[in-house]
Amino acid sequence: MLRFDPGDRRIRNTRHFDVYEGGGEYNVARNLAHSFRSRSAIITSIADNEIGRLVEDLVRQGGVDTTLIRWVKTDGISSSVRNGLYFWERGYGRRASAGCSDRANTAISQLRPDEIDWNDIFQTHGARWFHTGGIFAALSESTSDVAIEAVTAARRSGSIVSYDLNFRHSLWAHRGGRSAADALNRKLLPSVDVVFGTLDYDPLLDGFEPLKFSSAAAAMMDQFPGLKLVCTTLRTVHHGSLHDLSAAVFDGKDVHVGPTFNGVNVLDRVGSGDAFAAGVVYELLSGRDVGSAVRIGTAASLLAMTTPGDSLASTYEEVLQLANSDQLSSR
Repeated sequence: MLRFDPGDRRIRNTRHFDVYEGGGEYNVARNLAHSFRSRSAIITSIADNEIGRLVEDLVRQGGVDTTLIRWVKTDGISSSVRNGLYFWERGYGRRASAGCSDRANTAISQLRPDEIDWNDIFQTHGARWFHTGGIFAALSESTSDVAIEAVTAARRSGSIVSYDLNFRHSLWAHRGGRSAADALNRKLLPSVDVVFGTLDYDPLLDGFEPLKFSSAAAAMMDQFPGLKLVCTTLRTVHHGSLHDLSAAVFDGKDVHVGPTFNGVNVLDRVGSGDAFAAGVVYELLSGRDVGSAVRIGTAASLLAMTTPGDSLASTYEEVLQLANSDQLSSR
């Protein structure tokens, strides 16, 4: 998608926008390529017009491989297929952030099973990690089926599969709401190794207690025995531009809690969860332990909130320096 950002203004009265590429699953790939210097690719469909080619150019600038993009023909007014846009204004103080999506009938929402050669991706090219999530799966009935097809093929090939339980009410409003999203997630999770978020636990609503989190995560692992890790960010929102931030990962036995950042000044919180996921993925693929993964992921999440746009703008060295800072406290 393209993100239109009015900067310090409101969507309703700005005359200028900065434009970024974004998207929950894409952000993870972009962070891995740009900040963590890892090879990554995006699998998606884009309508072949000038807007689509702008998306491609931005993706290339982020260092993500574009060869798996599926280009779809469209007419001069995008009457049957188009590219998604969204408009997002940052919160400030007591004014919360707000967004407006313009994404119906997109090329990616029309992706169907059997249109991607998953065996070529996982077996011939040897992709080591596959990441998807609830946003892609929610786009349409067909993308739900594609998500199931993809995670099944990845699991069969031996690739690590991660899934973000990210829920968007706007995408599920006409498809059964939260209960329908949870039902789909339960079809996907048998093929997942690492999950971000939990089905029945929200630290924002329930308050974070290690025992409470481990109980919810253990219950999820009992229901889905293939899960290896359950990960979540922990956030206290004082107001739109002031948060406390940490994270936790349950490995089936122990809860690993990241550093606690109190009083974080937030410029733009969009994509901070994806930065956390990228940090976790990078550390684990690099052979480091879960404690390192949650520490780096938490630091990456914080730094993502200090710059505009959906993606992490910091280097791995900057993430590492923050993660090892003497200024941190721990739970």
